[in-house]
Amino acid sequence: MDWSVVAMGCALVHASLGSWWWERTKVRKGRSPDQGMRFIWAWLPLLVGLGMIGAKVPSLLLAPHPVVMIVDTLNVVLAVTVLVLALGSGRRFFRARSLRAPE
Repeated sequence: MDWSVVAMGCALVHASLGSWWWERTKVRKGRSPDQGMRFIWAWLPLLVGLGMIGAKVPSLLLAPHPVVMIVDTLNVVLAVTVLVLALGSGRRFFRARSLRAPE
């Protein structure tokens, strides 16, 4: 079951890289990038996937306790970073929606 969490983290990282590649091909074709959606579809899955991988891999590889504690500390920092970035992105999204004129 633990390896399935690692596999899901790897899938999220790959999806993020695919989204980044897709955005780059759209920009090359002359379209302007949507910065808000760029965070949601590229950075958020990457950070969450890295957190999932980092949460399980050290214990699955039977790493020493200090290594597991360091990786857990880095995961907490990553989780707080993702939370702050997601809240900021959501705030900008809802602020932009409230400033539009009603149709």
